[in-house]
Amino acid sequence: MTVLSLGPPPISEPLARTQVDMHKLRAKSTTINDVAQHAGVSYQTVSRVINDHPSVAQETRSRVHRAIRQLDYHPSAVARSLAQKQSTTLGVVSYGIFHAGPAQMLARLESAASERGYDLAHVNVGTLSHTQLEQAIQKLRRQRVQGIIVFAPLLEAGAEPLETLCPDLPMVITDAEPRVGRFVSAVDQFTGGRLAAQHLIGLGHTEFALVSGPLSWYAALIRQQGWLSVLEQHKLTPQATLQADWTARGGYQAVCELLERHTPFSALLMGNDQMALGALWALEQRGLSVPGAVSVVGFDDLPESPYYSPPLTTVRQDFAQLAQQSLDQLVACIETPERAQQLTMLLPSLVVRSSTAPVGRGTRP
Repeated sequence: MTVLSLGPPPISEPLARTQVDMHKLRAKSTTINDVAQHAGVSYQTVSRVINDHPSVAQETRSRVHRAIRQLDYHPSAVARSLAQKQSTTLGVVSYGIFHAGPAQMLARLESAASERGYDLAHVNVGTLSHTQLEQAIQKLRRQRVQGIIVFAPLLEAGAEPLETLCPDLPMVITDAEPRVGRFVSAVDQFTGGRLAAQHLIGLGHTEFALVSGPLSWYAALIRQQGWLSVLEQHKLTPQATLQADWTARGGYQAVCELLERHTPFSALLMGNDQMALGALWALEQRGLSVPGAVSVVGFDDLPESPYYSPPLTTVRQDFAQLAQQSLDQLVACIETPERAQQLTMLLPSLVVRSSTAPVGRGTRP
C-alpha cells in the first residue's frame, strides 16, 4: 500500500537559541511550555517524555531531553502530577458502522490509539445531519478529547463545513472529499475505479453494466467516475448504470433487473464486494457462468472475497491502513501541528482472481 502525503514539507529542527535568550529563559521559572517551544513539539509530547511514555519516537524524545538540559528544566512533583492528568483521549464520530469498511476502521482505530498512548471515545450517528454531528461533537468535548476523527462518507456532510463545529480542536475527516482548509485521510477511489475498468478492457470486454453504491456516498460517486473515465477514454458507453445499497441483497436485485431487461453485457462492475456477492448469485440462478458468460469485479477486497464462488477479482482498499493513517494524522495535528499533512491519500490495488476472464468464453446475458 502506497501512501501519498500532500502538504508542507517537514520543518527542520528549531535553531538553537542565542545565549541572551537562554539567559532570559533561565532568569525566570522555566515551564513545560518553554521546553515544548524550544523542542518544536507540543506540551503533551514533553509530558509524555517526562513520564517516560512509550509512544514517543526516539528522535523526538532525544530532542525533548536536549531542550530540558539546555533550559535547565526541573519538573516538580506537582507538575508531574498535573501532566499525568492531562487528557489523552481522542474522539471518533462514526457513521455506517454496520458496513464492512467503517466497522474495520473503528476496530483498527481502537488498537492504533492505544499503541500511541491514547484512549478512544466513540459516538455513532444515525445520519450525517448538521444537528446530529453537532450533538456528537459536543458529547465528545464534554469528555475533554484532544482531537476528533469524523467518518463522513456522505456528500451531505460537506454541505456545512464540519470544522466550524469545533474550530478549537484538531479534526481529521476520513473517506471524504478533499477540500482546502480541512484535514482529510482517504483512499484514492477514482484510481480504484479506473483499475477495475482497465482490467476488464484489457481482457477485451466492450459491453459493460455498472452497479454503483448509493451516489449520495462520496466513494460511490468517485468510483463510478473512475469507471466512466476509462470507458470514455476507449469510446465506450455502458449498457446500463444502476445504483444499489452496498448490500448483497441490493446487488442481487440490481443484477436481476439487468437480466429482466435483457441488457447485453459481458463485464459487470460492482460498487463493492458485498453487492458483487449478490450479483454472482443472480447470475448463477440464470445459468450464466462467471467468468465464462460474465466477468465480475468488486471493490474493497473483503476477507471473504477469496472464498466466493468463484473467488472475486476486486480492488483492494486497506481499511486498517486508512484508520492508522487517520490516527497518525490527528496525532500529528495535536503534537506537532507544524508538520501535519493536510491530505493523506492511500492508493488502492487490483487483486485478480477467478471471476474475470477474456471475453467470448461463454454465452452472454
